[in-house]
Amino acid sequence: MIKRFFVLSGLCLFLGLTAQKTHTVIKGDTPYNISKKYGISVDELLKLNPKVKDGKLAIGDVVNVKSGTAANAVATKTPVVNTSSKTGKIILQPKQTVYGITKQYRISETDLRKLNPELDSHMKIGDEITLPLDSIKKYGGNQAVATTVTKPVETVTETAPVNNTKTKIDFGNERSSGGNSHSNQDEYATYNVEQGDTVFSIVNKFGVTIDELIALNPELSKGLKAGMTLKIRKLDAAYIKKNGDALSVVLMLPFGYNTGETQYRAMATDFLTGAKLAIERNASAGQKLDIKIVDSGNEASFKSSLSQINPNNTDLIIGPFFKSNVIDLLDFTKTQKIPVVAPFANSPELYNYSNLIIVETNDQTYADKIAEEVRSVYSDQKIYIVADAKKENANYLRSSLEKNVKNAQVTIVNTASEIQLDQNMMTGQSAPVIAILASDNDTVGEAFSNKVIALSKEVQGIKAFSMYAVPSFDKKIDELSQASLVYLMDRKINADGNFEKEILAAYKSKYCKVPGKYAVIGFDVVNDMLTRENKKGEIFKQINKVQTQLATKFEFVKSRSNGAYVNTGFRVIRLVP
Repeated sequence: MIKRFFVLSGLCLFLGLTAQKTHTVIKGDTPYNISKKYGISVDELLKLNPKVKDGKLAIGDVVNVKSGTAANAVATKTPVVNTSSKTGKIILQPKQTVYGITKQYRISETDLRKLNPELDSHMKIGDEITLPLDSIKKYGGNQAVATTVTKPVETVTETAPVNNTKTKIDFGNERSSGGNSHSNQDEYATYNVEQGDTVFSIVNKFGVTIDELIALNPELSKGLKAGMTLKIRKLDAAYIKKNGDALSVVLMLPFGYNTGETQYRAMATDFLTGAKLAIERNASAGQKLDIKIVDSGNEASFKSSLSQINPNNTDLIIGPFFKSNVIDLLDFTKTQKIPVVAPFANSPELYNYSNLIIVETNDQTYADKIAEEVRSVYSDQKIYIVADAKKENANYLRSSLEKNVKNAQVTIVNTASEIQLDQNMMTGQSAPVIAILASDNDTVGEAFSNKVIALSKEVQGIKAFSMYAVPSFDKKIDELSQASLVYLMDRKINADGNFEKEILAAYKSKYCKVPGKYAVIGFDVVNDMLTRENKKGEIFKQINKVQTQLATKFEFVKSRSNGAYVNTGFRVIRLVP
């Protein structure tokens, strides 16, 4: 009986396998039109083909499809590009990818790699990519072409010198609030497709499924193109302000007057000075505002401060500062779904609240960016990560690097002194390494800076990265620039910007001093939120718009479907030799 069971099971398995259809990818195929042809969803197609990453298909690929009503797919011969013919070079532009190049220039990834053996380590902005000259002429369009053998100097969009010509602020994926920003219409949250976007990067960004996206955007069957405006999801019922013409705003700040505590009073006072400047600025522009300031006390006494808020006559709440208090407030306002802004709290526990706006960028976002930067310069160097005591960031970063960087050799160390130069097995000479700081401790950062500087004096080619800014970076710009240090900051003022000059001057005129850290945050948070409000108080209809205030970049994305909006904006600082 048991033998018969195994025989039957094997027969069923055999029949199942033989009934499985396949499709050979031809020019113009996309996951969408293949799934449509065979009567399955895109998600089902991807489940049948786990090796297909990010929806990238090459001509000649064979993919599994379920039995359907379509005729058997006919395999066509993959066009071969003559890589021995005349070649030219293009200059890599922002957001160009291997997949995007193969699509634009009608070349298979195999042929592209034949022409560019070190392709994976030469995908930085400004790098030269070799392609058949005929393809460049035919499909290049406005693509920058290398006309000499000299590698072009990398240029960074919207960079500004800060204190030193070796320092550049790279605004990264920042966009102006004009044509390239996210936008919203009355019924749907929408997104304007940018160069380099893929369907898969978009669904991952906004937490929707491919089938949901295609259902809202049937034109995707013809392919994704830069400049398209896609519907992402139907907007929740719009929040409409309750207080007549004026927007009723509550600021919850931990002054501690009611409890006699002074621990956070200076922070709250500083925050308020910046907030007042933003309020006055928007009021003078014609916005009608009704502002109430509530002393939120400390974490233990917070609930008593809620009695000062009328949830039926409040349109926006900025604060409180602490995570436990934010949860208490969200529970208090859950019926009215009042938009709540958390200036400092960021935790997965908060991500389920759809009316919450989280300002602080999380560590995972920083780690992802550093992994991306390391990948762009990696060429078989050893990678050292200097961790903090918890090692959470370091472990996440190592996992990301080992997953996305081919043959990455990653070592986590407790101190910078453990970073050692590699040795070239052929010559016996010292070889450069990549050093990453995954701690925001100033002392650890100082030791990291000193070690990187020392290694740079021994051998050229050291590359240094940091998830955080530490004081020693500003003090040792010249020395650290020899290691091309790249680090991230949540906030940085571009002192050469006209808007920034205007705000700094207005603050100094009002308070006779330069704004401190929390004054800057107070201005940025309040000004950003007020400028997103329309006359109806529908802040969530403008929440996807990317904006930069005095020092903070705001780029909100949904943490999950019907979840909180989380800021993913940051600054990239590059020290150039």
